[in-house]
Amino acid sequence: MTGFDISSRQLDLGRVAIMGILNITPDSFSDGGLFLGRDRALAHALEMAADGADIIDVGGESTRPGAPAVSVEQELARVIPVIEAVRAAVELPISIDTSKPEVMRAAVAAGAGLINDVRALREPGALAAAAGLGVPVCLMHMQGEPRTMQANPVYGDVLAEVREFLAGRVAACEAAGIPRARLIVDPGFGFGKTVAHNLALLRGLPELAGLGCPVLAGLSRKSLIGAVLGLPVDERLHASVALALIAVQNGASIVRVHDVRATRDAVRMWEAVQSRTGEQE
Repeated sequence: MTGFDISSRQLDLGRVAIMGILNITPDSFSDGGLFLGRDRALAHALEMAADGADIIDVGGESTRPGAPAVSVEQELARVIPVIEAVRAAVELPISIDTSKPEVMRAAVAAGAGLINDVRALREPGALAAAAGLGVPVCLMHMQGEPRTMQANPVYGDVLAEVREFLAGRVAACEAAGIPRARLIVDPGFGFGKTVAHNLALLRGLPELAGLGCPVLAGLSRKSLIGAVLGLPVDERLHASVALALIAVQNGASIVRVHDVRATRDAVRMWEAVQSRTGEQE
């Protein structure tokens, strides 16, 4: 597989794709409130496009631990004007970060071409909606619910259990009429995982890549960095880039990030080293 057709805009997976995060929320853990409203969100999308993003991921509901739920109407009011504006102004594919079938349908109608679902199409009606829309889908693993997922996550073998879950969701999608060629898998770093679980999944990414779907890794600014290095959210750039590179080296095809330019530069240099053939010293 070399990529996806996302609403007639190509996401090239012949190289690592940089997914830029555009949170239209007041309470996301890193950038809550910064990009609320169409104009501020569009300005940030344009900035990420200029910095080298390959796809813009729009979300209207925070999934940080303890975040309150958002109604369908509120989520639609946040994301649809932004998707329409970004679609008109930016020549990049757009994904919608949602678990709600109503938002999926409206977002695709507005110009999104990929569904990025932290619940892996397990909400009522979500699987049927995604199958009917005919767009690519990213399936993420999460233990529990966002409000309580970090209370006490427990696994016997985190890598085996996450792989089994994702394999099951891929099979459910195929049974519903979504071909494997339109699926991406995400181990869900930080979603119902301890530091040890996250590190084990990062080491085990090659096994997840064996599912036959591109792997998306979202490690940008996450609490894993704070736990290991003792750094606040606004000081996690270098560690975020390092984790993105480790994920890429271990098989990730897409990295979801806040800091597009820094991650792009690091990943493109890594790719240049990997593709070196016949060069002289």
